Amino acid sequence: MTRSGPQSTELDRLRRLVEERTADLQRVKAEYDNYRKRVRRDRLAVREIAVANVVRGLLPVLDAVDRALAHEPLTPGLKDIGDSLQEQLGSLGVMSFGEVGDLFDPACHDALTHHVCGAADRLVCSAVLRPGYRLGENLLRPATVEVTGPAPPARSAPGQECGVRGSSAPADKPPWPVARS
Repeated sequence: MTRSGPQSTELDRLRRLVEERTADLQRVKAEYDNYRKRVRRDRLAVREIAVANVVRGLLPVLDAVDRALAHEPLTPGLKDIGDSLQEQLGSLGVMSFGEVGDLFDPACHDALTHHVCGAADRLVCSAVLRPGYRLGENLLRPATVEVTGPAPPARSAPGQECGVRGSSAPADKPPWPVARS
């Protein structure tokens, strides 16, 4: 055998080894990058949840300050408390919503009363009893409102709502779904 044969075999083996190590290193680097991104995303999610929980706990305080501002003589101290609270919550991304004249949206409004108005074609918030709050895109609390609008549609025949079968249901089937193990 010539000397170039074993040297070339050894060189090929070393090249394969370097390529394997390089591929392993690239894989570990990609895993580490993904891990860093996941940890960052998880930290942001935990922060959002923590802020939302703290703000939810402060909403009754905010309601009390709003009521005091609305019903008490406005003193400089009371005004400062209200302004400071609004400013700090605003810096966290908390926004209030719910204004008279807003279109009623059941996803973000709780309606306590419904006043029928034949001339109206849509449900509109006619009074805001308690404002709602959002933290970014997350709903912290729906606005509690009174709505004015058209009469609700007529209900269907008795027994046709809430998943109850009417008389057309077969006699051998129970009226409620049965869970089987």
